[in-house]
Amino acid sequence: MNTEYQKLLAERDALEQKIKEVRNAERAGVIERIRKDVADFELTERDVFGGATRASVRKGATVAAKYRDPQTGATWTGRGKAPKWISDKDRQQFLIDRSIQAQQEVA
Repeated sequence: MNTEYQKLLAERDALEQKIKEVRNAERAGVIERIRKDVADFELTERDVFGGATRASVRKGATVAAKYRDPQTGATWTGRGKAPKWISDKDRQQFLIDRSIQAQQEVA
């Protein structure tokens, strides 16, 4: 009992198989043309696919400390959860003086 629906499903399966075969056959030619163009124009991977995004460039980069605990010398960048020594306090009193820090780096 082949219904109209079953015939259409069979036709769809055959068509999908044909699409897959043609795609695979044309794929090799496309790859060959792309490789030729890459070589002819001396393109790099970065030229073709772009560079790293800003977020991935910054990921893992160290950040200078912004606050210092005068009692222990512990520092905090101001990112993430605040440590106990600075939470619920005026952060201005813990700011690291950037001008002094810059002078020490030059010396």
